[in-house]
Amino acid sequence: MFGTCCGSEPTVTTCGRPTHLSLRFLRPSRRVSAVGETTRGLDTSPAVRNDCIASKHTQMVCVRRVAVLATLAALCSAKPRCRLRRRGQLILNPPAPTSPASNSTTTTSVPPTATNVPDSGGDEDTALPPFNYSSNVIRGVNLGGWFVLEPWITPSMFSNTGIDAIIDEYTFGKLQDGDVALGQLTTHWESWYTEDEFKLIADAGINHVRIPLGYWSVPLDGRDVSPYIAGAYPYFKQALKWARKYKLYVILDLHGAPGSQNGYDNSGQKRNDPQWANDPNNLQWTVDVISFLANDVGDSIAVVQLLNEVAAYTSQQFLVATKQYWQDGYHAVRGAKAASNVQVMIGDGFQGVNAWQGFMQPPAFTGVSMDYHQYQVFSIPDLQRSWDDHIAHACSLGPNLAAFSKGTMPTVMGEWSLAITDCTKWLNGRGVGVRWDGTYYPNSETVTLGSCDELSMDYTKFSDDYKAFLRKYWEAQAHIGEEAAGWIFWAWKAEFSAEWSYRVGVEQGWIPQDPTDRLYPNICG
Repeated sequence: MFGTCCGSEPTVTTCGRPTHLSLRFLRPSRRVSAVGETTRGLDTSPAVRNDCIASKHTQMVCVRRVAVLATLAALCSAKPRCRLRRRGQLILNPPAPTSPASNSTTTTSVPPTATNVPDSGGDEDTALPPFNYSSNVIRGVNLGGWFVLEPWITPSMFSNTGIDAIIDEYTFGKLQDGDVALGQLTTHWESWYTEDEFKLIADAGINHVRIPLGYWSVPLDGRDVSPYIAGAYPYFKQALKWARKYKLYVILDLHGAPGSQNGYDNSGQKRNDPQWANDPNNLQWTVDVISFLANDVGDSIAVVQLLNEVAAYTSQQFLVATKQYWQDGYHAVRGAKAASNVQVMIGDGFQGVNAWQGFMQPPAFTGVSMDYHQYQVFSIPDLQRSWDDHIAHACSLGPNLAAFSKGTMPTVMGEWSLAITDCTKWLNGRGVGVRWDGTYYPNSETVTLGSCDELSMDYTKFSDDYKAFLRKYWEAQAHIGEEAAGWIFWAWKAEFSAEWSYRVGVEQGWIPQDPTDRLYPNICG
């Protein structure tokens, strides 16, 4: 999108937008170890990873609309901060979210005002009292796939492009016309989560929502984020209001950093050679993003997670840079007056929590917590477990996790699910096979555990025994999370796969409406 304001003739792009998607979801390919182990994380074999495309997208399509020129000119005179920029550059005042109930299918580049930002009423502007993390546990859900696209969460977003090479948010902007991509994303931002969804989350007894956000959506002046499409930030700020209204504490999770911190599609750019830690400019940009967020929304969030799933196993450079960034990011948050009560969350970098013994301790560092992720679907040994073995393995992680949480820093199991296979479409990446049926390694011998076609992805066909297992598996993982500082389920919803959807689990009964209810209180002994 091209546009200028306050200085040259304004232009605006309009476009039609397709209709959207439905419910339910999944998670990208990664591997997480037992607590305390050293891991190498995701398999990085070139046979199963797509090469990154690094060239810049420069094609622009601009349609001048005479009827809009006067409006933009008026906005320029009334709001001198307005600065619409070339597509790919961040916009200080991006398009405001329309009403979640709106059926509009056109995009107009109008900065948010007091009248065009949705008003959900209630007490959305009243700050919540600080959450007592020393005496209460986090019970949360991740709002995945909203502001950082992931093919397995919303596969229709990718299928509807008609371009197989679109595998992440980077290529979503790079390989499509900019106006088309902006239209698709705007519809998605408006509809994937609405106020009604926040109410359902609160009604399910959840007290925290973790909101992933990409660096490209944070409006730093003068930063070119192409080929990413900027514009999500006003929708993110509306989400903060809905969270306050329904008394949900927000964990702001920086999910994607410049150069990619892990090479996964959930970082925004899937690539074999993540570059975040290899360029000082990337590291400084990330600190600047955290500083901006802490100053801008620090009074509206409870926790800022400095960066999701850094692949510290990549190299010694990555590990050293990660440790330094955790400290630099911490100081950026503590330097923001608006973030005086905000907790700072770091991650284990796939090293296991025990690798961080003695790190960032009081009194030099206060209010620091650890994010730990646990899945049992991203390796053959994980997949070979029986139902009982999945539960037993989860329970085995509890004592060490709890000890680290109490002895070093509060630790939250920030991502986990009920999945026990990797059969969900594009869980390992768009166009990538699955381990369960042997298609993940197409050019090498591997274990075949079964056919995904024989597994029902339709929860209405789940057996009573399987539903009972899902309840036990949920209770076991919730238990080990609550023995530490809490848990955050991935995710609240997705288009497919009930085992990854907290909402479907509650609706169908294998997740309790009240997360404190237990049918198996001694599940872990």
